[in-house]
Amino acid sequence: MRKYLILLAALFIALFGCQGQSNDSNRKVEVYVLAAASLTNAMKQVEKEFEDTHPDIEVITSFASSGTLQRQIEQGAPADVFISASNFEFDRLRKKELIHPSYSKTILSNELALVTNKSLNVDIQKPENLTSDQIKRISIGAPESVPAGKYAKETLEKLKLWKQIENKIVYAKDVQQVLSYIETGNVDAGFVYRSDAKTSSKVKIQSIIASDLHSPIIYPAGVLKNTQHPEEAKQFYEYLNNKQAMETFIDFGFKPID
Repeated sequence: MRKYLILLAALFIALFGCQGQSNDSNRKVEVYVLAAASLTNAMKQVEKEFEDTHPDIEVITSFASSGTLQRQIEQGAPADVFISASNFEFDRLRKKELIHPSYSKTILSNELALVTNKSLNVDIQKPENLTSDQIKRISIGAPESVPAGKYAKETLEKLKLWKQIENKIVYAKDVQQVLSYIETGNVDAGFVYRSDAKTSSKVKIQSIIASDLHSPIIYPAGVLKNTQHPEEAKQFYEYLNNKQAMETFIDFGFKPID
């Protein structure tokens, strides 16, 4: 009886051991991507296309303002790839040697747009019209953490409008929240990226802001030096630069940088 029990136990161990090895071999490698909120819609599509051609990798994407993501990375949040909507946040991580020097580059550019809800019966042909009494509330991202908000403030300061309309400003945590405020009619106007406006059927682009009124709108991407999965992270980073991904970004209103 004792020999029988020992053999039975050994059989169970062998069976469950093989099952565990099989599960481990089928487990996907998880790559954590932290991306600027303005990339949300495009990145969801890029993520799907990448996983279709890399079935052994699962991409887990988190979206927020670039400043918020930068601080999360500095504080040790799990991250394999970072895509910022500004060089400022990206360079801060680079200076702290948190970005892999051989796997980082600027991949996209964008434009800043002044938009309103389509139902708003007012034409704003240029930012100067924001001083009108018809415009009560204007939303921008918080300039200290949201690149789109920083670009908007730079524009308004360069046009000498900031002090005239500062009391109308409603700050948002990221550019997606600005867009939501405009879509729901909680504000009269706001500054978002052209790519954001393109994804919404509820907003109208009133004006595309001249590029010389603000810092260049660019999207640097890079692999984090402390990534737990360097090979898989590099695969996703390289995929961001290929033709299929760039075509997707173009469809969502971004401009590729060669």
